Amino acid sequence: MASEFAVEMRDVVKRFITPEGSEMAAVDHVTMRIRNGEFFSMLGSSGCGKTTSLRMIAGFEWPTEGEVYIEGQAMGHTPPFQRKVNTVFQSYALFQHMTVFQNVAFGLEMEGASKAEIDKRVGHALEMVQLTGMGRRKPKQLSGGQQQRVALARALVKTPDVLLLDEPLGALDLKLRKEMQLELKALQVQLGITFIYVTHDQEEALTMSDRIAVMSRGKVQQMGTPVEVYERPSNKFVADFIGESNFFEGKIKSLSKNEASVFVPGLNAEVTGMPISEGLVKGEEVVVCIRPEKIRVTEKTARAEGLFHGRVSNTVYIGADTHVFVDVHGTQFKVWEQNRISRLDPKSFYVVGQEVSLMLMPENTLVLKKD
Repeated sequence: MASEFAVEMRDVVKRFITPEGSEMAAVDHVTMRIRNGEFFSMLGSSGCGKTTSLRMIAGFEWPTEGEVYIEGQAMGHTPPFQRKVNTVFQSYALFQHMTVFQNVAFGLEMEGASKAEIDKRVGHALEMVQLTGMGRRKPKQLSGGQQQRVALARALVKTPDVLLLDEPLGALDLKLRKEMQLELKALQVQLGITFIYVTHDQEEALTMSDRIAVMSRGKVQQMGTPVEVYERPSNKFVADFIGESNFFEGKIKSLSKNEASVFVPGLNAEVTGMPISEGLVKGEEVVVCIRPEKIRVTEKTARAEGLFHGRVSNTVYIGADTHVFVDVHGTQFKVWEQNRISRLDPKSFYVVGQEVSLMLMPENTLVLKKD
């Protein structure tokens, strides 16, 4: 019976000896279950353990503790070439003296496939990545995006159960990277195979993934869909790492299952929000979190619950949005306003010193444990 999961990491630890002679856990008791046909991303900054986790799945590293399973089979010390996975690296690792066709065919030739089989499978792989007719070119005659597609074709031609991608878009410029994100996701849906993607780019992970594991210091901080990790981050680290957030420290004054009232000294007021972290108690010091785009700005000065009055301290126009910074009793709020009308009209800008009111909706205001 086929396993529900393409890849599992069960309580995996990977320790390294540092140059100073001490021991460091690059991956610290990580458990992940990645479903068949899923686009799964490991997201985190350098040194968080994401690439080490990918290398253990590939077989380039072996766990110090725990076990990696592929299609329900324990991998132990199984070498990379005996695992039904293939890896696409950031550097592409193409053979510069070979043609595109030869690069893609290399793995099949090593397996002893017939010429007819190689021609058929390489042709199909190049068609999948939209490089038909370019088989005779050398890598240096291709653009960065085309070289990335060659690396993809070389990995896909061997029909792996799982494709591992280690920041494969990192060397591309911003516009091309965004185009390739959509192409990669479309290709994964078309092929129906499992993609495991490593990135430090939060927008990249949100754009492509079915689920994301947010990692820090060798541990998984949160695992969930893009909507879950963005809208309901499990702790301050996740809220801070993915997107922008306003954070205010305070103390819980009252608490129910669905609502918490927090006194925030910096605002000299109580803020109502949703208790997200588990185990919160009345009187606990916590962090209130709200995304800049979730705050409503109005020029009205009427008094209402959840309404805070302040003055605009700065505005920054960035094209799609205007970032408005508002001072409320010495506490700075970041507010992102979408530019729905032409900013050529000077009256459409907030001006420094202008009095405004900020509305914080309780359903968008999250109460998290203090790190």
